[in-house]
Amino acid sequence: MHALTINAMINQSCQEQFILLGFSDRPRLESILFVFVLIFYLVTLVGNIIIILVSYLDPCLHTPMYFFLTNLSFLDLCFTTSSIPQLLFNLGGQDKSISYIGCAVQLFMFLGLGGTECVLLAVMAYDRFTAICKPLHYSVIMHSQLCWTLVSVAWSVGLLNSLVMSPVTMKLPRCGRCQVRHFLCEMPALIKIACVDTVAVESTVFILSVIIVLVPLTLILISYSYIALAVMRIKSASGRRKAFNTCGSHLTVVSLFYGNIIYMYMQPGHKASQDQGKFLTLFYNLVTPMLNPVIYTLRNKDVKGALKRLVTTK
Repeated sequence: MHALTINAMINQSCQEQFILLGFSDRPRLESILFVFVLIFYLVTLVGNIIIILVSYLDPCLHTPMYFFLTNLSFLDLCFTTSSIPQLLFNLGGQDKSISYIGCAVQLFMFLGLGGTECVLLAVMAYDRFTAICKPLHYSVIMHSQLCWTLVSVAWSVGLLNSLVMSPVTMKLPRCGRCQVRHFLCEMPALIKIACVDTVAVESTVFILSVIIVLVPLTLILISYSYIALAVMRIKSASGRRKAFNTCGSHLTVVSLFYGNIIYMYMQPGHKASQDQGKFLTLFYNLVTPMLNPVIYTLRNKDVKGALKRLVTTK
């Protein structure tokens, strides 16, 4: 009777909250991680806010490229904020819990924003393809209405991904299991604690991953194949250098983001979602959004020039 009461309490508890184990098996690591995560998070906030403000305030940056970059920076702000404050809370004390609703919201945002970024990076690749391969027609092709349409499609795909996968994941029976071996409510970690056969769910995840991850990546690779051919036809070395610099920042961001996403989600059974998976998730959820504004600022003369003009004006 007592055992039944305890089980009932556990089941009730798991309906109300989850326990994010995170890095709790390494107490010394938690205190070090807290400092690093806090610093990286603050740098991420400052860097992306600067990109958004500079792109908005400087008329010279009112172009399709910086319109998409502003969306990427806003996306990264939302992406990190969806999980990092909760991680800092859990790292800073003994309480590792997150409410059921909080977990559902975190999962919804994580899936939606991740899907949006996959498509947005493909949109940015198309923008670079148009700028380099069709420079004379660039302003006609990349008009304001098309830019807004492409961004709307990216956000819609992310929303659709969340609407499909979040309810399926959250409704899985867990039979009192509420300890998530992760620092956030990530889909593979939540699927692992289900007490039913999850082959159908994992197959659905894999199929959606192919659509949302590999299709945009394929479009990016096709765009850059044409870009490479166009650059090779440029006779002057300075022209080729300028073209490569224009695309270098975007290619670096694509490599960082897609490398981690593919390793995490494109493996049947999600074999990478244990300790190794935690650090990979932390990387693309915190380090990559922090590096994006740094990469675009250091490699981009327009952004650096806009920053100088704003500082000088002030």
